[in-house]
Amino acid sequence: MTTRSVYTVRGMSCGHCATLVSEELGALGGVLKVEVDVATGRVMVTSADPLPADRIGAAVGRLGYELVR
Repeated sequence: MTTRSVYTVRGMSCGHCATLVSEELGALGGVLKVEVDVATGRVMVTSADPLPADRIGAAVGRLGYELVR
């Protein structure tokens, strides 16, 4: 069973930003797929199990972006 979660990330402005976020979140344990829409700031994470939002927030925070709650 997989879990899909949608987050809003503030501060992304280009394709490079999307790549950085995709790679950072994709490196988290259990993450199977990451889809980023820079225009809306939406990030969809598909994972084997639910991930705590604080793990997602910490990962994007390391890149200088902000998870909007």
